[in-house]
Amino acid sequence: SFISISSTIGIAIGVAVIIVGLSAMNGFERELNQRVLSVISHGEFEGVRGPLKQWQKVVSQAEKHAGIEAAAPFVRLTALAEKGTQLKAIEVRGIDPVYESKVSNLHEFIDPEVWAAFQAGRQQVILGQGVADLLKVSQGDYLTLLIPAGGVTTKIQAPKRVRVKVAGLLTLNGQIDHNLALIPLVDAQAYARLGRSVSGVAVRVNDVLNATQIVRQAGNTLDAYVYLSSWQQKYGFLYRDIQLVRTIMYLVMVLIIGVASFNIVSTLMMAVKDRAADIAILRTMGATDGLIKLIFIWQGVFSGALGSIVGSAVGVSVAVNLTAMVTWLEDFIGHKFLSGDIYFVDFLPSQAEPVDVVVVSVTAIMLSLIATWYPSSRASQLNPAAVLSSK
Repeated sequence: SFISISSTIGIAIGVAVIIVGLSAMNGFERELNQRVLSVISHGEFEGVRGPLKQWQKVVSQAEKHAGIEAAAPFVRLTALAEKGTQLKAIEVRGIDPVYESKVSNLHEFIDPEVWAAFQAGRQQVILGQGVADLLKVSQGDYLTLLIPAGGVTTKIQAPKRVRVKVAGLLTLNGQIDHNLALIPLVDAQAYARLGRSVSGVAVRVNDVLNATQIVRQAGNTLDAYVYLSSWQQKYGFLYRDIQLVRTIMYLVMVLIIGVASFNIVSTLMMAVKDRAADIAILRTMGATDGLIKLIFIWQGVFSGALGSIVGSAVGVSVAVNLTAMVTWLEDFIGHKFLSGDIYFVDFLPSQAEPVDVVVVSVTAIMLSLIATWYPSSRASQLNPAAVLSSK
């Protein structure tokens, strides 16, 4: 009975661990789709021979492609944010709120009042929460942006210093927070001395996983000579890593539950040996081979099903509360497992999917069923005369 209980517990633990692991992978994929891919450009067209002067034409031509939902101009600058003795290298992105709302969901992570008042000529900036924490600034404070001087020259030029007010904060709880600042498009053009030109045009596609192909096709239809890029070049490894870990989790699931199923085999084999006389008596009373098999199959499947049910209940309970549990643990030990300046999220997400629970549970039951094949066959092949005569 101890071995039988241990096999049931082993299956339950294996099922629970796999459900929690798969839920974490689902959570990371959800955050990648809803948090990262919703705010970054799915694709970009940047001028090869310098800034794009006729960007309106590029936007119009790009939006004619069936795979592109919207396009928006942007100006990209690299700058140093300075506040007192604190310095932070950041990417400054000049955007037009009207256009940007069509290609990304940045506004969902910014205070609506701040986004509505985000206009050129006010010397304002929307700062990533991570950058604000490092510089120790908050909404309403002022800081200085040191922007490299533009133009073609062989002389060393001092950077342009621009004093801006922190109009609001961008809170994404991840890596983007720690290196991004937003300023109005017209202000960015002035700081970079671009006139009415822009660094490039960002696009939003209707098939995120096929963004590279769509951007390439749309780029071939443009009159401008541009560089092509997509999110898969910068963040594609995240999606591939998540899928790889998910595949490994399924393999680990089979191995863990398979090892637990070996206990079922040993339990049933001992039961066959201990109950040999009982089996022989049942055979003399007319029990068929099929009935003897079903008895031991039911015993093995019951252990697997019980372990699967208990493991699924525990796994789902932990998966649903995983984020809160890990957050509590981080606060208790005073250490953060996922740092926002390194990972694309600074918390452990989780999303329990019914399909995963069903797949893991059914797999556990099926492996338990397979484990009963040999012991039940041995039980059905016992010779009643030989067993009873030995007694």
